[in-house]
Amino acid sequence: MGEQEGRGPPEDTIGADYERVISTYYGEDPVTAIINLKVDTKEVDRLATQVSDFACVEDVFLVTGETDIVVKALFRDYRMLKDFVVNDLANLEGIKDTVTLMVVTTYKERGKTKEAAK
Repeated sequence: MGEQEGRGPPEDTIGADYERVISTYYGEDPVTAIINLKVDTKEVDRLATQVSDFACVEDVFLVTGETDIVVKALFRDYRMLKDFVVNDLANLEGIKDTVTLMVVTTYKERGKTKEAAK
């Protein structure tokens, strides 16, 4: 008998499990996402403008540090967020990497404190 290589489930199973958990958690609820883009520096203005044109995008910031562009976007549900990242952003030439953060709770937005969830 040969030894089993590695431990834990195969990578494709992990991805499917993650997708199922996230879809179940967010379901049909609206999702706010902060998406960090690492881009080809010479393309930053073009990419920021292109990303700004998407209807779901609320804000676009050119920033310093590990990330080049920070995007705040609103989606009807998790599936729309996934579609935006996987299809729309992935098709923009010059984006090297994305990191997507889904907002769980908003405490203050646009200078206004939000009522705490109970």
